[in-house]
Amino acid sequence: MKSEIKTDAKGRKTVLNTCNEPCAIERGMRLIGGKWTGSIIYHLKDEPVRFNDLCRMLGGASRKMVDQRLKELENNGMVARNVIETRPIAVAYSLTDFGRSALDILEQLRIWSESHSEDNAA
Repeated sequence: MKSEIKTDAKGRKTVLNTCNEPCAIERGMRLIGGKWTGSIIYHLKDEPVRFNDLCRMLGGASRKMVDQRLKELENNGMVARNVIETRPIAVAYSLTDFGRSALDILEQLRIWSESHSEDNAA
């Protein structure tokens, strides 16, 4: 829905079709916009990954942060947690179909970011 701003005869502005909280973009950002969330989804794109390996792949993320984000993704139905019955017991994470549906968005974001990285170099 497109928002419009109307100005009356006295110069007062009114917004029509406002984006009420939470709008579709905000809901999407809540799912994949958290710190490390997009990277976690992206690293799970090919195959299930064990927790410790995922932590290593994410270099700068703490184990606590990775655990927190994985729980959020699992609660949102984007990631499945699988206990591997080995000694010692391990846990691997994989994307659900819903989680896979975010990969196209993240790939486009990656391409956009890489193509503009020189523009925003610090």
